[in-house]
Amino acid sequence: MFSGIVEETAKVVDIVKEKENVHFTLTCSFVNELKIDQSISHNGVCLTVVDLKDDTYTVTAMRETLDRSNLGLLKEGDKVNVERSMMMNGRLDGHIVQGHVDQTAVCTDIRENEGSWYFTFKYKFDPEMAKRGYFTVDKGSATVNGVSLTVCEPTEDSFTVAIIPYTYEYTNFHAIGVGDVVNIEFDIIGKYISRLQELTA
Repeated sequence: MFSGIVEETAKVVDIVKEKENVHFTLTCSFVNELKIDQSISHNGVCLTVVDLKDDTYTVTAMRETLDRSNLGLLKEGDKVNVERSMMMNGRLDGHIVQGHVDQTAVCTDIRENEGSWYFTFKYKFDPEMAKRGYFTVDKGSATVNGVSLTVCEPTEDSFTVAIIPYTYEYTNFHAIGVGDVVNIEFDIIGKYISRLQELTA
């Protein structure tokens, strides 16, 4: 479980394909604090550390993860947002994030506004999935590339988020352009409420 408060960006230094899996090797400032089997969020995707070597760590993504997220688009040298799993004795500064990316979205607009930025993302709308809580609400929470954000201007298939300068600089939001693909995770609380309504209807 994560909070959506990104610690930093990690650099992809190697990508190896093995059958249906892809092994990503990355480097970041806290590599020496990691251990095998530890969970780390990468652009919002929970992946397990499988190897540690020479100030790098390796994680593996399987086919479903690659199909559902933007990890399959990564290249050597790319930066991904990383967050270690949440400690239960601390404050929840973001919101409850599972690290289970629901789908991808495409950036359709970026507007600068007095030092901050508004990013708009469009995703594939599925009425059946919406009934199960896969949607956004005004002032609700959503995760974009692992970053916990507050939704504004939601529509049936899009939403906008406001990015402050700190987030813009210390995550990979500064590298996102119109047309780029991001990972999104809808709020788990909305999914549980939708499921409860379905079962009690």
